[in-house]
Amino acid sequence: MQPNDLIAPGDVWLVGAGPGDPDLLTRKAEKLIGAADVVFYDALVGPEVLDLIPAGVERVSVGKRSGRHSKQQESINDLLLAAARAGKRVVRLKGGDPSIFGRSAEEMAHLGEGGVRVRICPGITTASAAAASGHASLTLRGKARALTLVTAHLKAGEPLKLDWAALAQPGGTIGIYMGRAAAGEIARSLIAAGRDPETPVMVAVNVSLPSERLIRGKLSALAFLVATISDEDPTLLLIGEVVAGTPLVVDMAVGEALKV
Repeated sequence: MQPNDLIAPGDVWLVGAGPGDPDLLTRKAEKLIGAADVVFYDALVGPEVLDLIPAGVERVSVGKRSGRHSKQQESINDLLLAAARAGKRVVRLKGGDPSIFGRSAEEMAHLGEGGVRVRICPGITTASAAAASGHASLTLRGKARALTLVTAHLKAGEPLKLDWAALAQPGGTIGIYMGRAAAGEIARSLIAAGRDPETPVMVAVNVSLPSERLIRGKLSALAFLVATISDEDPTLLLIGEVVAGTPLVVDMAVGEALKV
C-alpha cells in the first residue's frame, strides 16, 4: 500500500497528536500525517510532531488556545469541508486525543452534513502522559476506583460550573484540563464540597516535552503551586491519592528538584 492510499481524496481524518512528544504518536497517526495533502493543526500540537509533515504538504494553523482563538470553530469546520470538497486528502491534527475535549463531534457533524467521510485516529491524552511521567496510576485498587476528566476552560465572564459534590467524593482521581487559571477556585470549591484539603495534587506543565515540569503538593496549596506557571504553558491538574509522593517541584528541563 502506498502512503497516499491511506486517505482517499476528499476524506478527512481527525488525528490525535498526543501530548507533544512525537515518540508518543501512534504508528497510524504518523502514517496518516505522511499521506495528507493538507494538515490543519492546533496550537497545542508539538513542534516536533509538525516536523513530521512532509515537505510540500500544505499546513494550516487553526491554533486554539485558552484565551486566544485564531479561528472560530465554525470557521475551522468550513475550512475542513472546503478542503475535502476540493478533493484533498485532509488530516485534522489535534493535540492529545481528538475525542477528549477536542470538539471532534462538531467537526464530524459538519463534515457528515456536507457529505464528507470522516474517521478518527485516537491519540494519547495528556492525563495519561502526565501520570506516566509522574510514575502514577490514574486508577488504583483500594484508592481510586474512578477517573473523572473535566475541563476548566470557559468563555470570558462565565462561572466555573462543575458538579463539585460529585468531584469531592473520595476514592477517585480528577484530571482537569486547562485548569491553571481556575486553580484557586477549583481548590476552594472542592474543599467546600468536602474534599480533604490534604488531598495530593500534581500540576503537570508541558507534558512529554523537554520543558516538562511536574509540581506536587496538596489541594489546599493548589493556587500557590500554579503561581509561577506562564499563561503560555499548557497545564493539567491531577487530584487524588494516586499522585501522592514527596512534594517536589521537578523541572525536567534542568533536572532539578525543589521542595515546596
